[in-house]
Amino acid sequence: MRNWKIRVLQALTIIFFIVLCEFVVQRGIISDLYLAAPSNVVVTLYELIISGELTGHFLTTVLEFAIGFGAAILLGVGLGFAMGLSKPLEGYFTPLLSALMAVPTVTIIPLLILWLGMGLLNKIVVVFLFTFFLIVFNTITGVKATLPNHIKVARVFEASRAQLITKVIIPSAAPSIFAGLRVAAATGLVGVLFAEMLASREGLGYLLNMATQFYDTGQLFAIILVVTALSVLIIELINLIERIFFTKWKSL
Repeated sequence: MRNWKIRVLQALTIIFFIVLCEFVVQRGIISDLYLAAPSNVVVTLYELIISGELTGHFLTTVLEFAIGFGAAILLGVGLGFAMGLSKPLEGYFTPLLSALMAVPTVTIIPLLILWLGMGLLNKIVVVFLFTFFLIVFNTITGVKATLPNHIKVARVFEASRAQLITKVIIPSAAPSIFAGLRVAAATGLVGVLFAEMLASREGLGYLLNMATQFYDTGQLFAIILVVTALSVLIIELINLIERIFFTKWKSL
């Protein structure tokens, strides 16, 4: 019952701000150059969908993000586990990764454009760089956070190294890994949008850039709404995978 009341209150708050925005723009209190009326945003979004313009740009951004983020997960989690389980590897890679992570990714985007051009590969690499280090270090943190008592119990029952990793370390590290994936996903989406705004002729970032240049506030807010929905969808997908993982692990 309490959750139901909170949901209703949240919905009413959102509705209040939508109505308020519509009122201040329609009354001319705030110019539509700076704030789009919600009704205008809905109409603009509808037109973008019907014309098919939004679909192509949306799929381009999703593809760039999915490949870059997927590669970061595979390499980041793999390297993170290796470093978390091996002190020599951790000692070797940590200074290198820390030094690379200290370089602001946005500053090397122009260099990536020079090396890779303005195509798909450039955006994939940007997403990878925005997400890889977060995933690696969260994975290391999760692996090293495994309780020593759990490891001792597994060894008492003569668990093999493979069983120790799959039955104890991975479940223990999973919360930290998934937390890192959520943060990395949001960061990666920002990265791909920034790269598209800087040097691209397609993608949601490109549409944002065009809307800004032509002072099309309606389209600007419409694309922001789409990006927000995409971000929420990605986070919820990660949450779903996390729930499935723990459900299957508990059933083992």
